[in-house]
Amino acid sequence: MENIFNLLRESEALLEGHFLLSSGRHSDKYFQCAKLLQYPDKACSALEPAVSLIREDIKNKKIKIDIVAGPAMGGIIAAWEIARQLSLPAIFTERDENGKMVLRRGFDVKSGQNILIVEDVVTTGKSYMECARALEEAGASVAALACVVDRRAKDAPPVPLPFYPAVKLAAENWEPLECELCKKGIPLVKPGSRIIT
Repeated sequence: MENIFNLLRESEALLEGHFLLSSGRHSDKYFQCAKLLQYPDKACSALEPAVSLIREDIKNKKIKIDIVAGPAMGGIIAAWEIARQLSLPAIFTERDENGKMVLRRGFDVKSGQNILIVEDVVTTGKSYMECARALEEAGASVAALACVVDRRAKDAPPVPLPFYPAVKLAAENWEPLECELCKKGIPLVKPGSRIIT
């Protein structure tokens, strides 16, 4: 885990300040994993520990994976890299014109196929749940979740799937009305791509 933390720092993927997360919550840290994932060698190294655990669970028949899927934007490269290491196909879901997560671009899944969803960062799980809904509506089964960074709060409910984070890092996050950084008057920055309503 120390190696992954160092890779995040080296690639300037770990930002500190006052950030609006895609979940709508505020945080003192932001993980811009695209900065890490832009380097294929660093992406490979950062995700190898998670892939090793996934591969072991596949071998021991704890999970079965047919396809790896990532929600756009953040999950696309991480999903592709994990799929590459597992020698599986990679697809992604994305938002339609109404903001709903869907399969597009000719991607399809067959009934009963087992999907590993891969995220860049998991805070509340909103993106992976939207991705899972789109895949399940298409007939697939979601078998597991992986991510680069698990930044869920200590008291967050457990992920209801086999979960393979490359690294677990503590980062404060608050509902907007409870945000300690807002109370101090520190300006808020929104670095993510999701439109928050």
